[in-house]
Amino acid sequence: MIKSEKDYQAIVERVEELLSVPDNIDNPEAKGYVELNLLSDLVADYEEMHHPVQPPTLAEAIRLRMQERGLTQKALSEYLGVSTSRISEYLNGKSEPTLKVAREISRKLDIEAAIVLGV
Repeated sequence: MIKSEKDYQAIVERVEELLSVPDNIDNPEAKGYVELNLLSDLVADYEEMHHPVQPPTLAEAIRLRMQERGLTQKALSEYLGVSTSRISEYLNGKSEPTLKVAREISRKLDIEAAIVLGV
C-alpha cells in the first residue's frame, strides 16, 4: 500500500523505468515482470483512491467526438438538427440540450447518456 504522494511519485518513476524494457511487459520470465505488475497494481489502487478520473463534461465529450470525426460546429449542427449557435452554447456551457437533442447527441455521437444528462 502506498502511504504518501512522495512514495507514489517514486513508485511511478520505477514503473516508468521498468516499462522502458519491453521484455518486462510481455515476458513472465523477465527480471522486472513481477515487480512491474506488483507496482502497477499499487499505483492503480492509489490513483483510484487519491486521483480518481472524473467523467468528461458534455462540452469536452462533444469536442472530442467532433475532433475524432472531423466535424465542424456547422456540420454537427446539421447532423443533430439544431442551430450552430445552439452547438456553440453547448460547447461553452451556456445551455443544456433538450431531452430530444440529448438523445440525439448520445445516439449519434456515441456519448454515454449520463454524460449528456450531467448525471
